[in-house]
Amino acid sequence: MKTAVLICPGRGTYTKTELGTLKDFPDPALLAEFDRRRIAAGQDSLSALDSATTYSVARHTRGDNASALIYACTLGDALRLRGVEIVAVTGNSMGWYSALACGGALSPQAGFEVVNTMGRLMQERLIGGQLVYPFLGEDWRPDPARKAELLALIAGIGQRHALALSIDLGGMLVVAGEEAGLKAFEAAVPVVQGRFPMRLANHAAFHTALQAPVAAEGRALLPESLFSSPKLPLIDGRGAIWWPGAASPAALRDYTLGHQVVEPYDFTAAIRSAAREFAPDLFIVAGPGTTLGGAVAQSLILSHWRGMESKAAFQARQGEAPLLLSMALPEQRARVT
Repeated sequence: MKTAVLICPGRGTYTKTELGTLKDFPDPALLAEFDRRRIAAGQDSLSALDSATTYSVARHTRGDNASALIYACTLGDALRLRGVEIVAVTGNSMGWYSALACGGALSPQAGFEVVNTMGRLMQERLIGGQLVYPFLGEDWRPDPARKAELLALIAGIGQRHALALSIDLGGMLVVAGEEAGLKAFEAAVPVVQGRFPMRLANHAAFHTALQAPVAAEGRALLPESLFSSPKLPLIDGRGAIWWPGAASPAALRDYTLGHQVVEPYDFTAAIRSAAREFAPDLFIVAGPGTTLGGAVAQSLILSHWRGMESKAAFQARQGEAPLLLSMALPEQRARVT
């Protein structure tokens, strides 16, 4: 049986092509419970959002809707896995909440409580915004000098305006802050690949000090009793590993509703830890969407995993024997379900 690290996606992965994903959710009773909870809270049910005839950016990308939709899609994929041994779980940004549930540190219901609460709090406050900008070229060859240059630019602007690194995402930097800081960054960098720097709709300044009020509200609403020691190793947004039997519920909660909310999220470090500490046969990206696959591949290249130093080298390795599987692609999903 092949070993695998399961990777849970974050915000921005449920798009118009994902409408209808939940109609095949593997545990209808659990989905119905999620729907009941949302209706009781005055929110649209996940089933109603997922079965909409058209995708609405204004409706579907709202934090209080997008977070819960993504969580349910990811959890559904995790429940479908067969024929592989999951040796660790990680995620990107909001995907950390999903990873906690997929790794057994939160029950499916507790995971929903955390995701739905934090998504609602983020949307209610909507502090600041995010944009994404690449530091790798289209060949994905490591370019530490360019990355250092961009980080210095962010730090410099951050001395004048609210701006900081939000997520180290493979070959991309997700930058977050208030409007003046974001505009200053946009004015200071060239447009690349015809679309970057790209603003992210309905995204707040996640993983920065601006989110301290949201973190405080989350701690007030989400008790330690929701958390338990994980059943599988969990790799967080620092690349640190939480081991079954050793990770305390109190420490997991403190990280999840503290550091994880207000400090940069290093997804690249999480994938580096996954590769070097667990050396899995496969990296499985749960749905929804396929956009996280590129960041995983770039992170593996930046980690010099198995000698891969470029996009062409990764594609050649992937063509010989797939290393990265995306569950949002039917032919790849079939390999692990």
